[in-house]
Amino acid sequence: MGAHTSCERLSKEDLDFLSRNTHYEEDTISEWYRGFRKDCPDGKLTPNDFMKIYSQWFPMGRTSHFCNHVFRTFDTDRNGFIDFKEFLFAIDVTSCGTPEQKLAWAFRLYDVDGNGSIDMREMTQMVKSIYTMMGLTKELVEHHETAWDKAKEIFIRMDKNEDGKVTREEFIQTCLSDQGLFELLTPFVCNYLGSFDTEPDNK
Repeated sequence: MGAHTSCERLSKEDLDFLSRNTHYEEDTISEWYRGFRKDCPDGKLTPNDFMKIYSQWFPMGRTSHFCNHVFRTFDTDRNGFIDFKEFLFAIDVTSCGTPEQKLAWAFRLYDVDGNGSIDMREMTQMVKSIYTMMGLTKELVEHHETAWDKAKEIFIRMDKNEDGKVTREEFIQTCLSDQGLFELLTPFVCNYLGSFDTEPDNK
């Protein structure tokens, strides 16, 4: 998965590949790469660095648990760091993708064990992480709710066939029909973009 890159510029091969497979032009990709290497001189975005950048967007909450899950979804080859290709592909989907593509990417976030479905435990874990990150736990208390209560409410709405698990299709279709739910369950979409030095325009 790793990009064959030098510190100064991407190889022509990688540049062509990324241009063909994202919404970005070659010049824009090069700008992103320079910003990425400025923040990550060795070309590796580590969990700690990822958390420092991401936490800037949610100063009122605690981001550690949620960041760990987002990092897992970025790090597609599971080698413990995010390289530039992984970074750009994730940014491309979460910023330029269709609602369906963004939700398909988000589904991987909630499917913690990667078995192709979300169970109640996973939903509770992620809902708790989101509320903690966004500093909304007080809101739950005021409504006499717990993360489990909120997760159960969402889970029941998504589990259309009541088989005790939420499939990718159920997750996507439920979120597409409810904008409020979409925004609650995907607070990470696009927020990470502004954290790097470059802010290129899309095609």
